Amino acid sequence: MRTLNLTRVTWRKSSYSNSEGGACLEVVDSLPVVPVRDSKDVGRAPLVFGVGAWSVFAGAVKRGDLFE
Repeated sequence: MRTLNLTRVTWRKSSYSNSEGGACLEVVDSLPVVPVRDSKDVGRAPLVFGVGAWSVFAGAVKRGDLFE
């Protein structure tokens, strides 16, 4: 298995993160995959999603389809 080198990428804080330091999700959206990490624990390995899977998930969150 190959290792994803994320040392020189630019992490972007999700618009769903709050400003009080609570739910702080960061993503990289300039790769062929979407790494996701907790900004309070940047040393922990990120979760990595396929672009299609992330798009479906993010769309469901935006529509509020996850918690019916």
